[in-house]
Amino acid sequence: MDSYEWNRIAGAALAALIVLLGLTIITGYMFIPQPLAKQAYVVEGVETETAAAEAEAERPIAFYLAQASVERGAAAFRKCAACHSIEAGGANGIGPNLHGIMMERHAQRAGFSYSSAMAATADKLWDWEAMNNWLKNPRAYIPGTSMAFAGISRAQERADIMAFLASQDPNPPSLPAPPPEEAPAEAQPAEAQPSEA
Repeated sequence: MDSYEWNRIAGAALAALIVLLGLTIITGYMFIPQPLAKQAYVVEGVETETAAAEAEAERPIAFYLAQASVERGAAAFRKCAACHSIEAGGANGIGPNLHGIMMERHAQRAGFSYSSAMAATADKLWDWEAMNNWLKNPRAYIPGTSMAFAGISRAQERADIMAFLASQDPNPPSLPAPPPEEAPAEAQPAEAQPSEA
């Protein structure tokens, strides 16, 4: 096969690519994608507008911890179990072993290679508020973390997971005191009517 044949093959391939590119551009103008009114398939862990609205009205995490269930937390932890082990002495996986993690300092698990963003927070404590923020949105809590999990939008589910994590500690930390219930607004006294003299 001489160079003329190779040039014809290369020219035909190039022409096919140009036609394909042109068709892609034309169909992009003809068929403009529109967002769906309602998601056909909801991916668990992805925050929606409804979840964002619920998050705005969220109470302090202590409120949800007072109602937390270790059993529900164990069931919800299954989504974490793909990357983390929870057993005492368990091996690190894609993420570190989480046995006894509550009230421990960040990035302290031996044998696990933390991202530089996580290692920079090694002075912080995994208290209830920190763990809540981490579970809610890891990348917002520690920008630059290598954890690819989108987060858990429901506060009660986060509280259940934290209760489960705490229950796995041989000396479990005590739950924070629930916030006092909001007192109803006191009735305003009726304004005194001016007396006629």
